[in-house]
Amino acid sequence: MGCFSSIVCCVPKCIFKIILSILVAIGIAVLIVWLILRPINPLKYQVDNASLTQFNVTGNDMLHYDLAVDLNLRNPNTKIGVYYDQIEARAFYDGQRFDSVMLTPFYQGHKNTTILRPVFKGQHLLPNVLGEFNQDKADGKFNVEVKLYLKMRFKAGLVKTTKFRPKVKCQFAVPLGSSVEFTSEKCDYDW
Repeated sequence: MGCFSSIVCCVPKCIFKIILSILVAIGIAVLIVWLILRPINPLKYQVDNASLTQFNVTGNDMLHYDLAVDLNLRNPNTKIGVYYDQIEARAFYDGQRFDSVMLTPFYQGHKNTTILRPVFKGQHLLPNVLGEFNQDKADGKFNVEVKLYLKMRFKAGLVKTTKFRPKVKCQFAVPLGSSVEFTSEKCDYDW
């Protein structure tokens, strides 16, 4: 009976040691992969240029617009590429969305800059913006937001991550017409 009780006592200890060893090995492997592949430099987004050739609110709260934006997407990392699987650009005025466009998915290699050029053109009902519109018209610049809703993955070597869904928010003031030079604006993003 003494031999049997020592075996019963030893089995749980062995199982515990095996599980602990596996967890430690996995933890060390994850740490090594993270140290090698981590994005040291965050991705950078900015609006390089914007042109507004039409922006008018009629008496029935209908906004008529023609907005073109140059968005600069920079991947400063040396080992990590980015798959932009889905890109939706939405344009906002006074907190209200007035248009959205889907942009072509692409892969951005390491140490790479890509320019996206969404164009928002048409008309949309925007209630209660006439006061803000008149103020911006008097200032000579219209405060617009463009938000990017992304589905993206990172790639390092043969390893690809699962999809992330960050949101990029670009706020800028753009003059009507092309007589005034546009100033580049950095964008904020939230993971």
